[in-house]
Amino acid sequence: MSLFARHQKLASFLLFILGTQAAIAQTPPPAAPVSDEPELVEFDTSKTRSIAVPALVAPAPVDTAAGNSVALGRQIAEVISSDLRASGVFETQGPNGLRAITLPEVTTPQFDYWKSRRVEQLVQGFVRVGGDGNLTVGCYLYDVGFGNETTRLGFNVPPREWRRAAHKCADAIYARLTGELPFFDSRIAYIAESGPKNKRIKRLAIMDSDGANHRFITNGQSTALTPRFSPNYKSILYLSYVDGNPRIYVYDIDAGRQRLITQSTSPTFAPRWSPDGQTILYSMAVSGNTDVYKIAASGNGTPVKLTSSPGIDVGGSFSPDGRQIVFESDRSGSQQIYLMNADGSNQRRISFGSGRYATPEWSPRADLIAFTRIAGDFRVGTMRPDGSGERLLTDSWQDEAPTWAPNGRVIQFFRTAKGSGKTSIWQVDLTGSNERQLPTPVDGSDPAWGPVLP
Repeated sequence: MSLFARHQKLASFLLFILGTQAAIAQTPPPAAPVSDEPELVEFDTSKTRSIAVPALVAPAPVDTAAGNSVALGRQIAEVISSDLRASGVFETQGPNGLRAITLPEVTTPQFDYWKSRRVEQLVQGFVRVGGDGNLTVGCYLYDVGFGNETTRLGFNVPPREWRRAAHKCADAIYARLTGELPFFDSRIAYIAESGPKNKRIKRLAIMDSDGANHRFITNGQSTALTPRFSPNYKSILYLSYVDGNPRIYVYDIDAGRQRLITQSTSPTFAPRWSPDGQTILYSMAVSGNTDVYKIAASGNGTPVKLTSSPGIDVGGSFSPDGRQIVFESDRSGSQQIYLMNADGSNQRRISFGSGRYATPEWSPRADLIAFTRIAGDFRVGTMRPDGSGERLLTDSWQDEAPTWAPNGRVIQFFRTAKGSGKTSIWQVDLTGSNERQLPTPVDGSDPAWGPVLP
C-alpha cells in the first residue's frame, strides 16, 4: 500500500480524506562553499570520468575478526568502486579484471600502464593490521593524465568497521573530484515490508547507504511507518500502531527501547526532527481538523499548535537553519505545498502546478524542496523554496516520499509496482538521469536518509 493510500486510510479513521504525506580518524575533505543563492551544478553524465580501483595491497596477510587482510583489501576496493559508480558521475574499473599491484606501486603508480587502459583517475591503497588488531587503511588518489597524487588519506578502524573506511575513502574522492560534499558514509532508515497485500508486516529497519549492514529494529507485531533518524543517529522517530491507534514514538537504538512522544488521545502522525534534534514536528487530528504542531524532543511540555486553517495540514520538514517549515495543506481545495516560519507565522502557498503536491522535504543545502506530485501517476520532483524551478525527476507509476542524501545531490524514494503492489527503494540524482534500485532483503518503503556519520 502506498504512503498516500495509507494516509487515506488513516484519514478515513479520522473522518477525513487525508493526503500523503566506532570513531574513524581521517582528514576531512574541504567543505563546499555555501552561497546565499546556491546554484544547481549539473554534471555532464555523458562524459563520466574513468576511475580504476585495483585491490588494496595487504603487505603481510593476517587473519582478523572480519577475514583475512588480503580479502579485505579486495572488498574495500569493491565498495569504493561501487560507491563511485553509484554516484552516476564516474565509470569505475575494478577490482575484478584489474591486475594486482605491489606495495611499492601504491606510492609510485605505473602511469603509462593506466593510460593504456584509458584510465583518468586511479585509486590505490593498502590494508595493514596493527599490533592491536585494528586496520590501517591507506587511500591514494592519482590523476593519471598529469601523473601526480591529488589526495592521500589514512583511516584506523576496528576490523568490523572496514566498510566505513571504504565509504570514507569514496567520500573523499567524490568530494575532491566533484567539489560536492560527501554522502556515502551515512545510514538509511526505512520500513521493511513482507507478507501478502492484505496483511502486510511492516518493520522498522536500518542499513548503510549502499544497503549493507542491514538490521531489523522492530518485530512487526505492530505497523511502523515514516521513520526519521535523529541528527546524532542515536534515535529513530516514527509512527506506530502499538495500541491500534497512530502514535509517535522515539526508539533508542542502543537501549532497544521506545517511548511515546505525546499522551494525547487524538491520532498523531508525520513526525520530523528539527535540525538540532531538540524539537519534533508532527500532525494531530482533533475534532475533525488536522493541524501541525511541535513539541520538545523529550516529549515534555505543552505542544505548540502552528496551523489553524480548516482542513488538513500535514507537517513536512524544517529548513536546514530551523527557521522555516515546509508542509502540505488542502486549505485551497486540494493538496498543495506551503511554507511558514518556525513559529507558525507567514503561511503562504508555493506550489501552483497541475495536480496535487505532497510529502515536501527540504534539501540539506537549503536550495530545493523535494515533493511527490500526484497527477495520475505519482512522481518525485523538486522546486525552489519560492516555488519556482519545478522539475520532475522520475516517471514511473507510483514514486513517492522523497528523502535527501546528506549532500543534497541525490534523492531517495520508494516505488510501488503496478499490479503486484510490491515496494522498493530507489535513488535518483538531481539531473533525473541516474536512477538505481537499492538492495533490501524484503520490500521497502518510507526511506529516510540520515546525515554523514560523525
